[in-house]
Amino acid sequence: MADNSFGQLFSFTTFGESHGPGIGCVVDGVPPRIPLSEALVQPYLDRRKPGQNRFVTQRREADSVEILSGVFEGMTTGTPVAMLIRNTDQRSKDYGDIARQFRPGHADFTYQQKYGIRDYRGGGRSSARETASRVAAGAVADLALKHVLGDGFRIRGGVVQIGQHPIDRNRLDWDETANNPFFCPDPVAAVAWEAVLDEVRKAGSSAGAILEIVADGVPPGLGQPIYGKLDSDLAAAMMTINAAKGVEIGGGFALAAMDGAEAGDEMRAGETGPEFLSNNNGGVLGGISTGQQLVVRLAIKPTSSILTPRRSVDLDGADVDVVTKGRHDPCVGIRGVPVAEAMMAITLLDALMRHTGQCGLGADA
Repeated sequence: MADNSFGQLFSFTTFGESHGPGIGCVVDGVPPRIPLSEALVQPYLDRRKPGQNRFVTQRREADSVEILSGVFEGMTTGTPVAMLIRNTDQRSKDYGDIARQFRPGHADFTYQQKYGIRDYRGGGRSSARETASRVAAGAVADLALKHVLGDGFRIRGGVVQIGQHPIDRNRLDWDETANNPFFCPDPVAAVAWEAVLDEVRKAGSSAGAILEIVADGVPPGLGQPIYGKLDSDLAAAMMTINAAKGVEIGGGFALAAMDGAEAGDEMRAGETGPEFLSNNNGGVLGGISTGQQLVVRLAIKPTSSILTPRRSVDLDGADVDVVTKGRHDPCVGIRGVPVAEAMMAITLLDALMRHTGQCGLGADA
């Protein structure tokens, strides 16, 4: 398997399978003298870990991170940071029935076609278990960005739609994401979603979601004008997340329905420089950050591991009806929020380092 790494100057490589001894990552290009410890990384993983409420998988993993290298006396040394997360609650017997069957909508079929072998226990490498390693790498990126850019820098994410039930944007409050099990920025929608997902679980099915990730305090100038566009890098980062099937930046597809007078973000002179009067383009113009809030949304499809019988085939090509037993998220988009936040942090730190390498720290540098 190739392409287990992401990023250029700041990059990470993940390893491990869902039911193996452990998972982890090696983070390269980490700036030196950034405060880093297991205690600083752990809160990021705690937001993603399974088993915290009835709306996510009941697999119980502590997701305790161990830093193996790259840190000395509480500071990064500029060398690779290796982190390990041990698996402690595997239940491989739940997957015995699908060892020779392909779940519709899952990577079972494509892994078998590509490699001629697959680890069916929890999906192996195709499992979202891998994303815990990304969150650990994203914690390093986020801590570095806050250290360099200051308190004004912040990444926040939330679920803005589950199934056919969107939030009311008039009630959007990012602080509310910490007050409910859905990372929902609308407290009223969060209450309604409890009944929605309870019904989904009882039906033995699953639901999709739309996530929105925003970043404030991003300096202008990040990204390249052609092939290294900031928005294309962000889209690529989000599309690496399990079950992601679509990404939009700012107004996204809605921009196609606007006319030019509405879609273009107008400007006026402000006290400290030009000020934008809208943000339809999500903080990116020509592939380069404007200094406005970055806005990314991604669509997460319903998980394929459900109790509802579905038509498929087995390794011998015979028709089968597949039922997936075990512990699964009724909506994988919920725990996808910390993962998407992590991928944004990783992309932004890499973009900042590439920009600084080419253009310096500013016009007077």
